[in-house]
Amino acid sequence: MIDRFFIRKIMGIIPAMPKKIILLAIPVAIAAAGIYLYFNFRRGSARTAQVFDWFRDPSSRVEWMMTAGTKCGEAPFIFPTNGLVGFIWDDSFRPGHRHAGVDIFSGTEVGVTPVLAAYPGYLTRQSDWISTVIIRVPQDPLAPSRQVWVYYTHMADKQGNSFVSPQFPAGTQEVYVEAGTVLGYQGNFSGDPNNPVGVHLHISVVKDDGLGNFRNELEIKNTYDPSPYFGLSLNANTNPDTVPVCQ
Repeated sequence: MIDRFFIRKIMGIIPAMPKKIILLAIPVAIAAAGIYLYFNFRRGSARTAQVFDWFRDPSSRVEWMMTAGTKCGEAPFIFPTNGLVGFIWDDSFRPGHRHAGVDIFSGTEVGVTPVLAAYPGYLTRQSDWISTVIIRVPQDPLAPSRQVWVYYTHMADKQGNSFVSPQFPAGTQEVYVEAGTVLGYQGNFSGDPNNPVGVHLHISVVKDDGLGNFRNELEIKNTYDPSPYFGLSLNANTNPDTVPVCQ
């Protein structure tokens, strides 16, 4: 859908114009909207088509599947779950949206595919978190002078039945976990039982606020490009079209 605010912004001066100018302005506005859509949504279009092809028959493209525990090259993080990397950092699903993490789709039912800690750290699950945990990494392996956080979510079914490991009940604070620890299982929880997401894990590398707290993961400015952490091409600006796999 075309961003209505964008169209209104372009065409906001039209009511004060003569009819002839209005008629001339309309094609300009349409062209401008087309340019806007092209630059905002062309990235990832080929990958999106590939993902939908895979959903129809996961067995047809087994070469796209990543395996939990895999390390790509010298990257510090292990891959956290079995599945296909469907959507990556800075993908866009709608006007103004910038995806702040990586979505990994298992192709299985909910509650089947394990989610592993990608790197050692201290796990927190806030008291109101149904499908989510976050792990504090005191020394970023790429920049040891800073602290980072690794965020994992969608580990519940659409009704909100949690698949987070019982080892980490709601309210857990600062429990140390090793890389490879089972955190839970992929689910389809969205917060709306009538509109579940596809079964997947969303993972992101979140910035610290400088006071020992994690920033809001929903805003891309508060996250890091995960590519060097996993040794995969996970940035939509540099990988607009391909499904990332270890090279």
